Amino acid sequence: MQSIPVSWTAANTRRMDRQGLLTPAPTAGTSPADIAGRMLGAHAQVMSAAELSLALRLDGATRTDVRDALTGGPGPVRGHDPRPGPGPRPGMLVKTFGPRGTIHLLPAQDLPWWTGALSALPARPGTLSPEARMTAAQTDEALAAIGDALTGAELTVDELTEAIVARTGSWAADPVMPAFQTLWPRWRQVTYTAAQRGVLAFGRDRGRKVTYTNPGCTPAPPTRSLHELVNRYLRAYGPATAEDFAAWLAAPKGWAAALFASLAEKDRIEAVAFASGRAWVAAGDTAFPDAPARGVRLLPYFDAYAVACRPRELLFPGSAATRALAGGQAGNHPVLLVDGTVAGVWHQRRTGRRIALTVELVGRLSAAHHRALEEQAERTGAMLEGIADLTLGKVTTGPHA
Repeated sequence: MQSIPVSWTAANTRRMDRQGLLTPAPTAGTSPADIAGRMLGAHAQVMSAAELSLALRLDGATRTDVRDALTGGPGPVRGHDPRPGPGPRPGMLVKTFGPRGTIHLLPAQDLPWWTGALSALPARPGTLSPEARMTAAQTDEALAAIGDALTGAELTVDELTEAIVARTGSWAADPVMPAFQTLWPRWRQVTYTAAQRGVLAFGRDRGRKVTYTNPGCTPAPPTRSLHELVNRYLRAYGPATAEDFAAWLAAPKGWAAALFASLAEKDRIEAVAFASGRAWVAAGDTAFPDAPARGVRLLPYFDAYAVACRPRELLFPGSAATRALAGGQAGNHPVLLVDGTVAGVWHQRRTGRRIALTVELVGRLSAAHHRALEEQAERTGAMLEGIADLTLGKVTTGPHA
């Protein structure tokens, strides 16, 4: 049976449409958590970037809407369920460790299958010395202590360390983990594991200090969770290969290839002809638009679209790759998106309510695109609850500046 051919233009347009980059989703009936679900999480190492990633896909939204969906806010919040109590609730966001082991905002209602899938990933080779590692029994003991200590609480790292030691023993606080020219306590080597088991997520910041809490999540069965993750990934970013999926998730290529092969045998995914090769979509999800993507968007650091969409050479054509990719890695620079492809980089500098936006073009903009950029800059200022001043010129700051 011959595979259906899918063009880059059709694939790219569908990706943008499904996550609100062509037309922002209406706020009526759509929450920031709904948007996070469509894009498979918003990268939140830089929290302001995550706020912008979600707000720009939701018509009329601001960073406060995203913050309220995460913290509970003063309410009422669009799509937010203000009822107290533990456990994931629809319409809310959770800040936790997601794909690639990096901090993401994920929908609370999706947390069971996210944790189920992430817990099923092959373990990475350990880098700690044998004397620093934890035994299986110590790991189980520490995870139980973390879950117990964080239930109904928001604790700083130091407070959590004290609580874990009180429940396990002094070994949990042994300074054995090299980190930032210091040594962290032994228990911190299971921080990611605790998040994957659903007993640790980020709480509300206490001044400049990070806190952790127990989101009250029970991971769903691993096989079902992995199937859900692949299905969601392909619907958001397909057509894609198993290698694309592995790179996005930071998982072994061979493991991802075997997973895709098993899903193909069960007719859960199907092959299409894409980018001079074979790629996959969710079974039956073969409808693609005819019209090309149109519009201008300013995507922040590590926006999910820039990170997940492949092939990279088509998303970052020509000199855009040289300027916008850092060692081949997407997300280190905020990017200007014109008609679905990267056409420059940008930077913001805030002083009070004034936000200076500098956009460096790769190539030239048409008059229509220039007007659209001005509108996008104005909207970016509104989303950040400020007033934007747009300048076209050289961005002199480096990655992550």
